[in-house]
Amino acid sequence: MEQAYLSALSQVYNLGNPRTTRNGITRANFAIQMRHDLREGHPLLTTKFVPAKTVNVELLWFLEAGKHSPVPYRMSNERLCEMLGLAPLARTIWSHDQGKPKWQESVQFPGDCGRIYGAQWRNWNGWYDQIAMLVHLLRTDPTSRYMKVTAWNPSEMPDMCLPPCHGDFQCFVAEEDGKKMLDLHMNQRSCDMFLGVPFNIASYAVLLRILAQVSGMTARELVITLNDAHIYDAHRDAVATQLSRTLGKLPTLRINPGRCEIDDFTASDFEVIGYDPQAKISAPLL
Repeated sequence: MEQAYLSALSQVYNLGNPRTTRNGITRANFAIQMRHDLREGHPLLTTKFVPAKTVNVELLWFLEAGKHSPVPYRMSNERLCEMLGLAPLARTIWSHDQGKPKWQESVQFPGDCGRIYGAQWRNWNGWYDQIAMLVHLLRTDPTSRYMKVTAWNPSEMPDMCLPPCHGDFQCFVAEEDGKKMLDLHMNQRSCDMFLGVPFNIASYAVLLRILAQVSGMTARELVITLNDAHIYDAHRDAVATQLSRTLGKLPTLRINPGRCEIDDFTASDFEVIGYDPQAKISAPLL
C-alpha cells in the first residue's frame, strides 16, 4: 500500500510539470490513482513518521461537525485543541489557514475555521446530515449508488478558511466469500504530496474502518484519486530523503468493537499496533 503512495510521489518528483501557484512553485501531475487494501494493514507511512493520534482526532473533529462550537456547525480550532489535549488555540495544522488575514474578516469567534468539512458532511446547507444518510443506506440499501458525501459546497466557499482539498467520497459494497466488503473512493482536488497526502490516506482509512464497523461490514479497499498532485520546490530535498528510504512493515489498527454508532467514537477507541516508522522529516507548511 505504501508503495502506491511512493510511486505517485516519485512520479510527481521526477515528471511533474513546473507551475507557479498562489503559495509557491510546484511540480505537478494530474489525476493519479492509488489503491490500498486495508486487510493488508493500516496505511500509516513507514518511510517517515505520521502522527496517528492527530489523524484520528481530526477525523473525529470532522464527524462532530462543530456541534460544540460557540456558533453551532462552524468548525472551531479551539475545539480541536481541546480534543487533542492542547492549550486553547494552540497551534495545529489548521492554525495556518485559520490565521490568514483575509479569513480574519469572516471570523465569528476565536479559532473559527468556518463551515469546512464536518459542517458540510453533517449540516449541508444548514440542515442535511450526509453522514447519517450514508450510514442509513449502508445498513438498508447497500447496492445504492447514492452513497456519496461531498464537502465541496460552492455557495459556502467564502465561509471557509480553506476550500476542501479532499472534496468528496463514495462508498461501494461487494460480496466476497459470503461477507459484505466495503470500499471507499475519495477525490482530492489539491494534493500536497509530501505533507498532506500521507495524512489524508491515513484519515480516510480510519473513516472507512468506522463506516464498515457501524454497518456490520469488513473494510476492504481505499481508493484515492489525486487530481492536482504537487510537490513544492521547498519540499524537494525532504521528498528525496523519503524516496531514498526502505519500506517497513505496516501497522495494524484496532478499533473498539463496542462502538456501533457513528457519533459514539472517541480518541481512546483507536489503537495503532506495531507502528515503527523511520524518523520524522520536516518541511514547511505552505
